[in-house]
Amino acid sequence: MPRAFTPKVVTANALLEGDAVWLTEDDTWTRDIAKAELMTDEAHADLRLLEARSRQAEIAGAYLAEAKPGAAGPEPTHFREDFRTRGPSNYRHGNQAEL
Repeated sequence: MPRAFTPKVVTANALLEGDAVWLTEDDTWTRDIAKAELMTDEAHADLRLLEARSRQAEIAGAYLAEAKPGAAGPEPTHFREDFRTRGPSNYRHGNQAEL
């Protein structure tokens, strides 16, 4: 029996910087998951992923990640995605400089 679709966001890595990015409703990439488009329809999510994967000059490795609605916007539901919101882990810069 197929599992029910759960809300998703499209995520990838910025091609030049390597930072984790999320796709917004207006087709821009953001480094803030709370600004990402949260999709509750599986067909729409699949279409958005195909659109994202066609943007190879901007991003690499696009995929759908589970997320949930939060007070400020989508929030990660898995530790991997939560970790990605903090930026690269190999040295302190970007999002981790504020920790």
